[in-house]
Amino acid sequence: GLVTAFVPNKSNPWIETSYHGVITENMDTVLLDPPLVALDKDAPVPYAGEICAFMIHGQEAPFEAVVLNKTSGEGVLRAKGLVDCETQKEYTFLIQAYDCGAGANGVSWKKSHKAVVHIQVDDVNEFSPVFREAIYHAAVTEGKIYDSILQVEAWDQDCSPQYSQICNYDIVTSDTPFAIDRNGNIRNTERLSYDKQLHYKIMVTAFDCGQKRATESVAVHIDVKPVCKPGWQGWNKRMDYEPGTGSKQLFPKMHLETCDGPLSAVRAMVELQTSHIGKGCDRETYSEKSLQKLCGAASGSTDLLPAPAASTNWTASLLTDSGRDSDLIFRFDGRQASNVPERVVPQNLTDQFTIATWMKHGPSPGLRAEKETLLCNSDKTEMNRHHYSLYVHNCRLVFLLRRDFTQVDTFRPAEFHWKLEQICDKEWHYYVINVEFPAVTLFVDGVTYEPYLVTDDWPIHPSSIDTQLTVGACWQGGEVSTPRFTQYFRGSLSGLTIRPGKIETQKVISCLQACKEGLDINSLESLGKDIKFHFNPAQSVLVMEGEDLESVNTAMGKVSYINSRQFPTAGLRRLHITTTVQCFGEDICISIPDIKAVVIVLPPSEPRITIAGSDRLVKPSADLRGATGVAPFKELRITSTVTKSDGVPTALKKPGVLEVMHNLDYCDVLVIGEELNPEHESLEIHHSSLIGKHLDATNSTSGISIYGVDSMAHYEEALRQVRYRNWRPATLTNRRFRLTCSELNGRYTSNEFNLEISVLHNSAPVEHVNHMAVQSQYMRPVHHPLMVHTLNSHISGTPPAATVVIVICIAALVVIVVLGIYRLHSTHLDGSKREEDGAKDPKMDWDDSTLTITVNPMEEDDDDEEEEDDEQAGDMSAESGDSDETEEEEEEDEREVKKEGKQKSKLEWDSSSITY
Repeated sequence: GLVTAFVPNKSNPWIETSYHGVITENMDTVLLDPPLVALDKDAPVPYAGEICAFMIHGQEAPFEAVVLNKTSGEGVLRAKGLVDCETQKEYTFLIQAYDCGAGANGVSWKKSHKAVVHIQVDDVNEFSPVFREAIYHAAVTEGKIYDSILQVEAWDQDCSPQYSQICNYDIVTSDTPFAIDRNGNIRNTERLSYDKQLHYKIMVTAFDCGQKRATESVAVHIDVKPVCKPGWQGWNKRMDYEPGTGSKQLFPKMHLETCDGPLSAVRAMVELQTSHIGKGCDRETYSEKSLQKLCGAASGSTDLLPAPAASTNWTASLLTDSGRDSDLIFRFDGRQASNVPERVVPQNLTDQFTIATWMKHGPSPGLRAEKETLLCNSDKTEMNRHHYSLYVHNCRLVFLLRRDFTQVDTFRPAEFHWKLEQICDKEWHYYVINVEFPAVTLFVDGVTYEPYLVTDDWPIHPSSIDTQLTVGACWQGGEVSTPRFTQYFRGSLSGLTIRPGKIETQKVISCLQACKEGLDINSLESLGKDIKFHFNPAQSVLVMEGEDLESVNTAMGKVSYINSRQFPTAGLRRLHITTTVQCFGEDICISIPDIKAVVIVLPPSEPRITIAGSDRLVKPSADLRGATGVAPFKELRITSTVTKSDGVPTALKKPGVLEVMHNLDYCDVLVIGEELNPEHESLEIHHSSLIGKHLDATNSTSGISIYGVDSMAHYEEALRQVRYRNWRPATLTNRRFRLTCSELNGRYTSNEFNLEISVLHNSAPVEHVNHMAVQSQYMRPVHHPLMVHTLNSHISGTPPAATVVIVICIAALVVIVVLGIYRLHSTHLDGSKREEDGAKDPKMDWDDSTLTITVNPMEEDDDDEEEEDDEQAGDMSAESGDSDETEEEEEEDEREVKKEGKQKSKLEWDSSSITY
């Protein structure tokens, strides 16, 4: 046989001494340099010259080497599992090659030397950058440019520098005054202003060098800190003032920032500017007469600039500038003047009298200023002598007073001059000239001024020439071809009055010109002891001084605005605060900026003044002839309501309507139709009715006026005492009057309340009138379902005997009703047609002298039934009676009906001779 020769395995395999490999993470193939190839010198001998395996030693390396071709000795290195660069970036291990041995059974195999394999794991950009902080905060001072405000930092988990390094940062938020560099430093690109924006929030993102962006941006908050500026802080520019809320703090949280400056004293001046309101501030806008009564001035003053009316028509041609809330102001532009009628001029000016006026005046135009006359009493004709006058000349106020020769025959003081800034400052001031001849004193806004110059003159020789009193110019009656006005006034006047006799006291003058609004200090007792404060007389300027900053802050927090008017003038009032700070030593002291703020006085709820009562009286002529006459307004009621916008529900008719109490300043009763004939009729009020009240009254043939600032209740009482008499009423069928009342000189006026007195000319006595029949005409339909229900159930449960009695009573009642109507009809046939009409009116006042009513005791016992009958009677007559009143009036009557109980009718029975 054939014998196989044994080939010995002579040589060891050979490989390189070291290998470098690269593997990309998460892949399994390793790229080796040089390639993995084992050589064996025994080749091409089978087995001995072939490579069977590669072995890896050490480090538990996660790799395996695989022989691809035994003959050529090529192999490949690959990962056994996933390789993660972040866990391990590189591996080093040994590798050996093995040949196939001497034969198929693999015996006598030989191995190569051990080679070093160094493998680097290549990174994949699998991680995004993440910021080290969840949120960043920084603060900057306004007005500075920073190189770096703060630095943000992001990091990346990738293992290689390429993918783990942060190459870029970016600001995501658009339009911000910030920038960021590649190192994460944020800077501002412009100067920031605390006033413009005090906080910024910007979003920042980061990119690694493989341009992978952070999945979440980070928020960076930057606060702008103000540069410490000395000044007041913690105050509002606007404060709303609700009328009637008393004293309201203006700057409760205000404090002075001094930036730690060493100060020794603070002085603050708060100024309330009200010159545009009314006559320089919010004052009561009552007529001058009413105000004088209110302030306790002596009576007898004459208002030379009253509101234009039928009896005061001389002011009708003047320009009025009643800008707001019926505050009556007359504006003179150098072309207006007015003659005061003779009947108005006070005749008895003695050595003591007072002239008072509000005046607003500016510098006169032109080089040589003319005299500007406020008030002048001069000769009406023939001559041009000024008896007394008040005028302005070159910003001086001059009062001229020439006595008659009969009173004094020597050279005496005649012209009194005052030179004051107030005369030409275009602001309102209150001037009072108190004459106590030969002394004359001027009060301006309650402050006394003595004349700086007094010139003497001879007295005027007596003559029989009449004088003319004028306002706004002087009347030149002589020395000219046509008498005319001259020396016209340019400016504004209000409340010009003249009063003979007693001069006014300082207290009255202060009251007349008092402002009703001003500055105030809330709780004086809690002011620091070192705080000194001072108000000007009008309380429009407050000066405070203190050494301790805390005390000054507390004191300023207590400065308040107050307006004591019930119905103030709405609108804005400006506030101005100037502050000076004194420092220790010679240091330059800090300056505090002025503050400008406004108080808005909200509009008051407007009151609705309502006059109610009987609007028709029927009176026998005998009553009109009587010593006291009749009282037309005996049942008068005056009420006032406001509608609250916040709709507070109240017990009154409508939610949001509240009854209010306030004063009135006049009520006028006007005669409608022919004026009163003083020979046989009068409308008057007895002086005793006004005692204890702030009221006065004047009457004329056209009516009566009650005036003075007083309560509605006092006005009601006074009006109920007004009497109308007519001692020849035979020709009179009726008399009509109209009553209106006012608050604040016509700013709020009542409804016009019309009343008619019908005269009953009796030819025969009325024998008897049925209570129910007559009453039906004066009752209003009042619906009470509840009462009806009660009555029905009551009747249904009535015992038979009582039912019979009730039926008989009702039958008797019907008979009486029919009789009563018949009698009434026959009684009034002789009366005029007008009286017939009058009798239908639902508010007549009966005052007959021939009736008595005895009430049936049956009716007295059963209140329920009697009331129901009354109501039914009212219901039945409602259709035939005139009913053009509004629902509101009906509701008022309904209230009255309930109140009056059984006395439902508005009739007055005054009789003595008839019995049922």
